[in-house]
Amino acid sequence: MKSTELLALLRDFYREKLTLRQAHVAAARFVGDYDFNNTYQYVINREDVQLSWLRSAIEDMGGAVDSVPEPEIDASGKRDDVQLRVIGADRDSARAFVEKWRPRLEAMPNARHRSMLRVIIGETLEHERFFEQARAGRTDLLGRRADGAGTGGGVIGVRWIER
Repeated sequence: MKSTELLALLRDFYREKLTLRQAHVAAARFVGDYDFNNTYQYVINREDVQLSWLRSAIEDMGGAVDSVPEPEIDASGKRDDVQLRVIGADRDSARAFVEKWRPRLEAMPNARHRSMLRVIIGETLEHERFFEQARAGRTDLLGRRADGAGTGGGVIGVRWIER
């Protein structure tokens, strides 16, 4: 694999991972359950780290990264139905991403980049599992609360509240 081919592969991988991240940001606006929304925040944070690794690798090779807009989400229907639909779509997107990229990265001759992409694929599989568990109603995705501790009923619609 020539360096131009490797750069193109890394840029494609970055663009598709960024597309997943942007979908998760959009989805988090419709996932009102506290535990599930916290899981989205965790996933988005990990993807930001992964994208920074990819951006560094691409820029080190003299390339530039693309931007991807946040997608529009169809929010029609009952809130719980929308939440399940959004989480299911993210689970399916994670699965499709792994199925597409896992075979391609094994052919990469650059061990450093191949290892980086393996870590990202592994974490994407973890995200797929989170989404599957959320659809099943599991609330202990990132850990368990102390006995009697609650969530207050959900998340607020805005991130910062000015007083």
